[in-house]
Amino acid sequence: MRIGMVGLGKMGGNMAQRLTRGGHEVVVFDRDPAVTAQVAQLAGAEPAASLDELMQKLPAPRAVWVMVPAGHPTEQVLSDLADRGAPGDVLIDGGNSNYKDSQRRAAELDARGIGFVDAGTSGGVWGLENGYCLMVGGTPQSVGVAEPAFRTLAPQDGYLHVGPSGAGHFTKMVHNGIEYGLLQAYAEGFEILEKSGMDLDLQKIAGLWNHGSVVRSWLLELLERAYATEGQKLENIRGWVADSGEGRWTVETAMELDVPAPVITLALQARFRSRQDESYGAQVIAALRNQFGGHAIKTGAPEPPKA
Repeated sequence: MRIGMVGLGKMGGNMAQRLTRGGHEVVVFDRDPAVTAQVAQLAGAEPAASLDELMQKLPAPRAVWVMVPAGHPTEQVLSDLADRGAPGDVLIDGGNSNYKDSQRRAAELDARGIGFVDAGTSGGVWGLENGYCLMVGGTPQSVGVAEPAFRTLAPQDGYLHVGPSGAGHFTKMVHNGIEYGLLQAYAEGFEILEKSGMDLDLQKIAGLWNHGSVVRSWLLELLERAYATEGQKLENIRGWVADSGEGRWTVETAMELDVPAPVITLALQARFRSRQDESYGAQVIAALRNQFGGHAIKTGAPEPPKA
């Protein structure tokens, strides 16, 4: 099929390459002309200098994949494409948008005769070679227009039409919430191993656990790789962990649905804690423990954060 790709960062650029490798014709656009030219050459895609040119180069009904940051950038790009589109066109949001925004956008675009597909996308920088897990929401008609691209981007059994508009991003949201909990469990376990004083080889243990263990996973493979490249002490990596929104939305949704989600919630809170060089809340706890139980406290300025 012939498809447009808007937003050519690490994910969008790699997806354009995977699509052209699969035999699709791809028209690419990024707000940075240099990135557009680079990806077009690398992927063997056709560059567009503007959204107007991109839409002109696509046959009706057009299919355009949007891969830009969630929030205002996605809102603006979808609006700009809709203004240049026509009934029958299909816009695909492959970013990490809030599912409620996707439900609203689907309704707004449907009123204009334009289809909308929310494609929860997992695979990161490894997706070019391994494929992307795609969790797709939308009407059967809209999903059907872009299905050839979905099947090329995903590995075998890695694509599923999970439900109506919003269902793709909802499923991806919960997926990322689960990821928070998995990462936190591995982090805590390996910190206990590292602090044991037994001179354990954590890289080898990460590899060992991927052979027959019930905790084996691709994340352990990546951890083994990180130890191999960064060293066991991870001295060049500061323990500052960001969150891109899906974990927060998962916790908020769990509360709305009266579903207890303590592991995901605590994993999210741990990320907030990682951004503090010194926690005032921890200082309050230390002071109270000293007051009621005479427990020892450490005094003086906090130690500087590790590089």
